[in-house]
Amino acid sequence: MGDDIPLAGLFGLLVVLLLLSAFFSGSETALMSLNRYRLRHKARTGHRGAQLAERLLKRPDRLIGLILLGNNLANFSAAALVAVIAFKIGGQPAVALGTLILTVTVLIFAETAPKTLAALDPERLAFPAAIIYYPLLKIAYPIVWLTNVASNGVLFLLGVRDSNNELQSLSHEELRTIVHEAGTRISTRYRQMLVSILDLEQVTVDDVMVPHNEIIGIDLEDESEDIAKIIADSQHTRIPVFRGNIDKVVGILHLRRLANLAQQDCSRESLTQLLTEPYFVPEGTPLSTQLIQFQRRRERIALVVDEYGDIQGIVTLEDILEEIVGEFTTNPADAESDVVRDGDAFIVDATANIRELNRAQNWELPTDGPKTLNGLIIELLETIPPPTACLKVNGYPIEIVATDDTRIRSVRIGPRLPGHESDTRR
Repeated sequence: MGDDIPLAGLFGLLVVLLLLSAFFSGSETALMSLNRYRLRHKARTGHRGAQLAERLLKRPDRLIGLILLGNNLANFSAAALVAVIAFKIGGQPAVALGTLILTVTVLIFAETAPKTLAALDPERLAFPAAIIYYPLLKIAYPIVWLTNVASNGVLFLLGVRDSNNELQSLSHEELRTIVHEAGTRISTRYRQMLVSILDLEQVTVDDVMVPHNEIIGIDLEDESEDIAKIIADSQHTRIPVFRGNIDKVVGILHLRRLANLAQQDCSRESLTQLLTEPYFVPEGTPLSTQLIQFQRRRERIALVVDEYGDIQGIVTLEDILEEIVGEFTTNPADAESDVVRDGDAFIVDATANIRELNRAQNWELPTDGPKTLNGLIIELLETIPPPTACLKVNGYPIEIVATDDTRIRSVRIGPRLPGHESDTRR
């Protein structure tokens, strides 16, 4: 038959076979390199190529069988055709040289180049290829089915029996990586919010609560004038009400309810009738859990208690939301007001919350232990240090500036030093 076809025709047929081989090789890499989540999104938006590609990838054994069938058929036919061409041109010795030339040509133009191109931009080739493969699979299904039965039988003997090709769920850290790798597709602010949502499980109410000694509330044992002043000066709409000290909390006062009272009526009896039951939560509760509890109970404020029932602080819905979206209210007690620049260093109030300091100053002080700078230093030194004592925490040189009998009042924190291994030094 080769004797009846001119060399030009044989070379033309060889080029067609090589193009088919390149198509099968490149499309295989493209389809297998598709981002499955991006593919699902495009399919749901009505993209025809993505819909067909998603259907084909649900049974990758059939798709691979079809591609390999076409690829091998093209390559073997090209090899036979090269033998005919070489024999016509130079006889038996030319056949070996033709085989060598074909091997290099297939390797470069039908394997490496198309597969590299497909790996760099899989969607560009995968979606058009899916439109071709979908009907082709139906035509060649009997042959593909027999091939798959044989190959799956071999895999079964080797112990491979999992045919589940559904999208696997992503772990917490994998989701963080996806958000970070989104680049300019998601604005920096939205990426920070998404990461903050993912981190809610790692942050507890202890990290964001107003500590026990900073709670501002109404003491029913105070004079009416003092109670009225606290209400007038309050920056919050809900205030805890107690007798004597915060551990004897009576209820929560919503200032909106005072609108129905006479302006001068701030008596204990009047206020007591307006109180709602206090809501208590255990310390260590993750913010993700507490957010759901606030939603279920229709609450906005909770008192954090330890294992002995002693009140440790107050956490509000606003505190949790600020962990996601950042500060959105003016708070004179925020971390920035606790920090004063002193040359290259900073004078810091030791009662400041470490997480808020890290966020405001872009520091990396440890947050897996005590919540305040005072607690962190005392835990590391195991004593209340005198002024001028120095230590290093995560590479930050810290000098004690002022103390009293029970706590550290202020410290000086210098720029982070190179080689920031976590250690302490007196």
